[in-house]
Amino acid sequence: MIEVADSIERDYGIPIINKRISVTPISLVAEPSEARDLTPLAQVMDRAAEAVGVNFIGGFSAMVQKGFTPADRALINSIPDALASTERVCSSVNVATTREGINMDAVRLMGVIIKKTAEATAAQNAIGCAKLVVFANIPEDNPFMAGALHGIGQGDLTVNVGVSGPGVVLRAISGLGNAGFAEMIEAIKRTAFKITRVGELVARAAAERLGADMGIVDLSLAPTPAVGDSVADIIEAMGVDRCGAPGTTAALAILNDAVKKGGCMATTYVGGLSGAFIPVSEDAGMVEAVESGALTIEKLEAMTSVCSVGIDMVAVPGDTPETTIAGIIADEIAIGVVNNKTTAVRLIPVPGKSAGDLVEFGGLLGGAPIMPVSAFGCSRFVTRVGRIPAPLQGVRN
Repeated sequence: MIEVADSIERDYGIPIINKRISVTPISLVAEPSEARDLTPLAQVMDRAAEAVGVNFIGGFSAMVQKGFTPADRALINSIPDALASTERVCSSVNVATTREGINMDAVRLMGVIIKKTAEATAAQNAIGCAKLVVFANIPEDNPFMAGALHGIGQGDLTVNVGVSGPGVVLRAISGLGNAGFAEMIEAIKRTAFKITRVGELVARAAAERLGADMGIVDLSLAPTPAVGDSVADIIEAMGVDRCGAPGTTAALAILNDAVKKGGCMATTYVGGLSGAFIPVSEDAGMVEAVESGALTIEKLEAMTSVCSVGIDMVAVPGDTPETTIAGIIADEIAIGVVNNKTTAVRLIPVPGKSAGDLVEFGGLLGGAPIMPVSAFGCSRFVTRVGRIPAPLQGVRN
């Protein structure tokens, strides 16, 4: 795959920044083994990723929206050690779907696991938590880490492509001045079409050269820590003084919708997450918004109702209770379940850090200020056992 990606870069002059592999959820693969510590499987994945030269490998995952198998529990309990002892492995746990409801036992457990993962990787600023995502309605063909897995409905070998284009969209609308909404939306749609068309070209070329199925093109706008490659900057170019101010959610809804409308015309197969990402540490504009006091966790939660994924790459104080983490997960997952969309949480409780401190993760993961969480808890709520049933809109047949 690396050789093919390099050849496409040379032939078309298109940079392919990250190469990733995802595998079948490991809890399914591990079930017959009856093993209760799946860390060795994560270490094998890590060695495989290093051997083939990819940046990350995803699929140390479990699907527990309605309950646990023994291997599901084994995998989830292995996550802290697995992520502490590997470099490239990414993990995801799907705790809810619109059709099945929310497994609150899994939500509560993930609050514990996130804290343990932070402690296990405390020397690296809890970097393990940056490779762990809790999902509702997880897609089986998502090419973006840390939530990528190779769903059981996929072919044996499939090429999925994710595109990144906040900087291009920013340039397209920055010169519009006080243009009306229609003109601004058209500019975003045209730009999204061009970006996605490139993704389609790369996906088809890679699939042909690898002898694989052409899977999907993910329409998501994925920011990077580089200045000018920011979703927050796009929102501000639309006219919001600072990302997080009043008008932010509406601007993000416009952006997300226009990207999808332009992108859907450019590729035959749309999939993955397909929306605008708002990971705090990976977006320089988001970091500035947090530092200025304009952007809070509560505002991020509101924004996730109209964009892709959710509370993403958010660093919080290391002493945040595991029940509070579970409550934040539950809130975000509920948005996904009720609105029949994918939502997710990637929280990083950094040991020894308090609100306002800065933390660096390095590379594409960037760095961010520690964001404060509510001083009020929810332990009596999240410690109730059982499942929250599917909402009425999940009963569709």
